[in-house]
Amino acid sequence: MAIILAVESSCDDTSAAIAINGEIRGNRVANQDVHARYGGVVPELASRAHQEALVPVVHAVLEEAGVSLAQVDAFAVTAGPGLMGSLLVGTSFIKGLALSLQKPLLAVNHMQAHILAHFIEAPRPNFPFLCLTVSGGHTQLVLLRDYFDFEILGQTIDDAAGEAFDKSAKLLGLPYPGGPLVDKYAALGNPKAFAFPVSKMSGYNYSFSGLKTSILYFLQKQQQQDPNFIVHNRNDLCASIQSTIVQILLHKLQAAAQDLGITRIAIAGGVSANSGLRLALQQLATDKNWELFIPDFQYCTDNAGMIAMTAHLQYERGFFADQLLVPDPRMPLQPKPQA
Repeated sequence: MAIILAVESSCDDTSAAIAINGEIRGNRVANQDVHARYGGVVPELASRAHQEALVPVVHAVLEEAGVSLAQVDAFAVTAGPGLMGSLLVGTSFIKGLALSLQKPLLAVNHMQAHILAHFIEAPRPNFPFLCLTVSGGHTQLVLLRDYFDFEILGQTIDDAAGEAFDKSAKLLGLPYPGGPLVDKYAALGNPKAFAFPVSKMSGYNYSFSGLKTSILYFLQKQQQQDPNFIVHNRNDLCASIQSTIVQILLHKLQAAAQDLGITRIAIAGGVSANSGLRLALQQLATDKNWELFIPDFQYCTDNAGMIAMTAHLQYERGFFADQLLVPDPRMPLQPKPQA
């Protein structure tokens, strides 16, 4: 039986989790409210907040799981991708614990952990399956043949879907983080009220920068005629923007599933918590007779539970890191974890 303590600090959420023989026994997250006044994550402030929150969060999760540091068999940490300062706080802390207690170190890729979060709780997908991973910094379509045997079929060539949500929200005057607010107001609006262009990328790649630009120009034009246009049409604007982003995401997913003959479909990442995306995907899964897998909400957004799950699978296969580990803000998704 292996007890693993995992830490996640890639962006603006400080999280710690305990996995005992692959079962998550504790998963604590401390959010950072300081960024709201700036309309986005401030890297330096995020790093400082991680330093303040990390020890209390780790103590809390150890107490929740009923284990002591001396009982931990291995220490895991997000090594990338993410904000360099935030990653350094987490990796430095975990490397110190592993070194002082002479225990193994596990370096986890944040995006891979989002995908492998599907194995925390039942129902768990069988292989092979397609996973659409959507977050604030990434949008990827990945074919999984095994835990560490996968292929990136497509990804965004510019902006991520989560960024498109947040930047659109900012254009609408909504506070940060704006993505969840777009989702909230979209439920009250008409998704066909306004038409925005859908990118026509070849293959399975995505692009959202053109959509953001078109929304900006559209709002500027409308406000010249009616300065209160956004206020009067907030719900319909949110619904139309959300519908367009979801349409872009699912078009590529459906094409890949059809081309590869895959009927097991999964979604992961922070944007997978979006209710509009979930509903549209559930409807598509019903129409296409897909097996659909969506992690529990707590494992969709950034959390250490998914890091602990991935670390458990790495531990079983001997994918260990060493004290020379340096976090990589642009760490690529790759089958064998970096040492």
